[in-house]
Amino acid sequence: MNRTYLDHNATTPLRAEARAAMIAAMDVLGNPASVHAEGRAAKSLMENARRQVSDAMGAEGADIVFTSGATEAAALACAGRELHSAGIEHDAVGAVTAERLAMGANGSVIIDAPDQSAVQFANSETGVLQDVPAGLAVCDMTQGFGKLPLDFIGSGVRMGLISAHKLGGPKGIGALVLRRGQDVPAMIKGGGQEMGRRSGTENIIGMAGFGAAAQAAAQDVANGRWERVAQLRNILEKALEAASKKTIFVGYDAARLPNTSCILTPGWKGETQVMQMDLSGFAVSAGSACSSGKVKASRVLLAMGYDADQAACAIRVSLGLETTQDDVLRFADVWAQKLKKHEARAA
Repeated sequence: MNRTYLDHNATTPLRAEARAAMIAAMDVLGNPASVHAEGRAAKSLMENARRQVSDAMGAEGADIVFTSGATEAAALACAGRELHSAGIEHDAVGAVTAERLAMGANGSVIIDAPDQSAVQFANSETGVLQDVPAGLAVCDMTQGFGKLPLDFIGSGVRMGLISAHKLGGPKGIGALVLRRGQDVPAMIKGGGQEMGRRSGTENIIGMAGFGAAAQAAAQDVANGRWERVAQLRNILEKALEAASKKTIFVGYDAARLPNTSCILTPGWKGETQVMQMDLSGFAVSAGSACSSGKVKASRVLLAMGYDADQAACAIRVSLGLETTQDDVLRFADVWAQKLKKHEARAA
């Protein structure tokens, strides 16, 4: 059976540029903390990756602190701060903030005090984009980075969270992006690496892959490659709408990521749809990847005002740059067949 991967918001295929950079980094012997030639070579590789990430997200003049991923970056950014968030945030942010921000229409967050708030740029489940205000304390940019143009410095955001494997880099490496003058206390103490913010010998191989992936992803954004993906997303939704008039496309009227469709079909459990489509060769998800293994209604959809029964009936289809029109039309055809069988059994 040929497999069709439509779960790019969970993780993305490793880019060729990232793979090549990582393989080359494996031959770099030195510890970047060492002052000899081998150590300097390792440090040069690390700083080059830092520049690549910075350039890709418009963060010139900001500090890029490499972490194990966006989850660690969130913990580092929010530690010791009483920040407010909304119910649509990723669990990594929700776990270290207080859920006090109200929701507006179509998944928008009402931000009264930006300097006391942690708000995402793009939602991983629905793709809905937020109007991020200047002075925002923390912004989870993980899903938007690599799909949409970013200007970290111009945005006025104080701290940003990003992750490599969402844009074609390796898993296990991310970063906290800090505006100069914005400091964070180290959670991992020791040798004082990463400008004293995160101790431990640096993951040079992961950093090299992250930098190369970020550079390639920024070029794809500049070349308009995600506009084609948005067209495919629209083709998919039209095909599904033709098969089911009761299906809801969450956030349809809002600004969304170009690749993301949250498809809610009342009465048809999301986990059932995921399993049926998986058996038919399609990889999709129900909720975010970090929580999709849990049999419960989407916390994001509940926060948006859907009831528990509705929230349990959603799936997420997230396309990638390699997704084709044939892929989305085949998915729509199989999905429609499965829905017809489900409705016949329920009758």
